[in-house]
Amino acid sequence: MSTMTSRRALLALLCIASPLGAQDTTHAVRIGLTYDPGTKPGVVVLPSKGLGADSIRSIVQRDLDFGDRVSVMALEAGAASDASRANVPNWQMLARLGAAAAVQITSTAAGLHLAVYNVATRQTALIRDFPAPAMSEMRAWRAAVHGLSDELQESITGSRGTARTRVLFERTRRIWVVDSDGEQLASLTESGTAGSPAWHPGGGMITYSLLVPSQIVVQDLSNGRARTLASGNGVFISPVYLPDGSGVVYGHGVDDGVDLFTIALAGGSGRRLSVGRGSDNVQPTFSPDGRRIAFTSGRAGHPEIYTMDADGTNVDLLTPLEFGENAYRASPDWSPDGRSVAFQSRIGGIFQIMTIGLRDRALKQLTSDGQNEEPSWAPDGRHLVFVSNRSGVKQLWVLDVESGRTRQLTRGAAVRNPAWSPRLSSN
Repeated sequence: MSTMTSRRALLALLCIASPLGAQDTTHAVRIGLTYDPGTKPGVVVLPSKGLGADSIRSIVQRDLDFGDRVSVMALEAGAASDASRANVPNWQMLARLGAAAAVQITSTAAGLHLAVYNVATRQTALIRDFPAPAMSEMRAWRAAVHGLSDELQESITGSRGTARTRVLFERTRRIWVVDSDGEQLASLTESGTAGSPAWHPGGGMITYSLLVPSQIVVQDLSNGRARTLASGNGVFISPVYLPDGSGVVYGHGVDDGVDLFTIALAGGSGRRLSVGRGSDNVQPTFSPDGRRIAFTSGRAGHPEIYTMDADGTNVDLLTPLEFGENAYRASPDWSPDGRSVAFQSRIGGIFQIMTIGLRDRALKQLTSDGQNEEPSWAPDGRHLVFVSNRSGVKQLWVLDVESGRTRQLTRGAAVRNPAWSPRLSSN
């Protein structure tokens, strides 16, 4: 592939159609459960009580299932009414099921009351109350239930869930957002040419690019107000926030090549970071400590993944340099634990999702069904959202990188450029 051809292909990949609230920092109390090491503890969600009981139970069961860290155990038909007696769990029934824990949520006037029971010790392991709005405020009410699910998973497994997160993506040249369980789909921008969305680290703002006129936009999700941060001649693409949220790094080019620039949210002129010498340098992603940036560059004559210091120095090729029709790596996303970078790689003429270790440079292919592109990590570092055509139309799918389990997140018109949110305290 010639340099000019690969440059056009890379720009096409980027430009074809191209949280709210503070980060949640609460932590649950870890409860002691007895179950075999290497297995997922079995959890029974008992019938809920109060207003919206069936919905609450269904949401929590799905949240725990999607977290992939516990085994949600179903009660047999007709057993639900016998699962508890006089507010005391039916220990014998739960033990026969092999459950390590049982959970019951009660809807109260003040919110949600959670009780977690240790089946082995036949004791109440955790009692917790969660504030929640009225069910008429559906988005906020669902967010409260998701928050309960995340704390529940953490109390059982030690790892916080991602139910109370959301995913940005591009569809019909607008920016959309959807809850991590596929519900509460909403458009965040008007019809236009918006693309490449990214979350502010605090979850209350997003940034994205506009193609016509070409510019970088930041938008406050609390009031929907958007403003132009960078604009001018040429292209402005693939913005991401700095790890401290004080500015944005983006791709900008006029005639020959695209380089990475940084600009403060307060405004001013963009400062150049990369020196691509006519190549395209785009799709930046920060390491968790903010010291390094991974990005896509065509400086070798075709797209590969590189890293550099946050000030643009010490550039290093991350992916092994290859040539030929499969030499195309793009769309990097640095994992939350800092150990690997996910990206798309052309294999046999189609894109697949891969990871590369930062220390050993070991490559791992994660997908093989259909064409799979544009990975974005969940804040738990275990799940990835990506674009796949395996259902016939490009949709968002979620992958558990440990088990290989996948689930479809969106349906409808084709999508692009997903971005998984940080942990959210309200949305």
